[in-house]
Amino acid sequence: MLPLRDNVPTRSVPVVTYALILANVLVWVLYQLPDLQGSVDELAFHPCEVESSCPTVGQDWPITAVTSMFLHGGWLHLLGNMLFLWIFGNNVEDALGKVRFLLLYLVGGLAATALQTFVTLSYASELDATIPNVGASGAISAVLGAYLVLLPNAKVLTLILVFVREIPAAFFLLAWFAFQLLDGSAALAHPEQRGGVAFFAHVGGFVFGALVAKPLQQRQPLMPTF
Repeated sequence: MLPLRDNVPTRSVPVVTYALILANVLVWVLYQLPDLQGSVDELAFHPCEVESSCPTVGQDWPITAVTSMFLHGGWLHLLGNMLFLWIFGNNVEDALGKVRFLLLYLVGGLAATALQTFVTLSYASELDATIPNVGASGAISAVLGAYLVLLPNAKVLTLILVFVREIPAAFFLLAWFAFQLLDGSAALAHPEQRGGVAFFAHVGGFVFGALVAKPLQQRQPLMPTF
């Protein structure tokens, strides 16, 4: 399922959402494309560094836990993440306010990294712990969790195979979350099929966003348009 748009308007221009999208795109185009491997070596997060079971690669892990949120592994990785942020970020920003939304995004990304690191170091192999973690999806997952709590009655225009349908946002987001849980569990059971996706980062970010959305909320989102 690929989201195309939602049906909830906003009161103002989502400046932080746009700025985050621009930052991710600029990092990819200006910093990563000229030297993709070098950028990953320098600013990606490596779980094994947390417990000093591998040599430090590039910057220390407290720095890369943040910088890795703005790195991506390819065009599809980047564009997919930015599409989700574009669709769901503006309404969450509208409800939380700009500063709180940015806080949700960044701390949510750290929470996502923390859970993925715990799972990797506790249950995965030593080789898995050396794999660089990159991507905004953990932080964006926090936005998705917050959206579910704040706008449970919204709808999302969704591409399903070759059909375009408007479906409840709650169904879309819970189905997405269930997929992360199932694939994360399967990756633990069959690590050789892991595929390089940090599913538990998505889980951690989503749960964090769902838990803090109401405490951070400043105003009610606008009503969905039907």
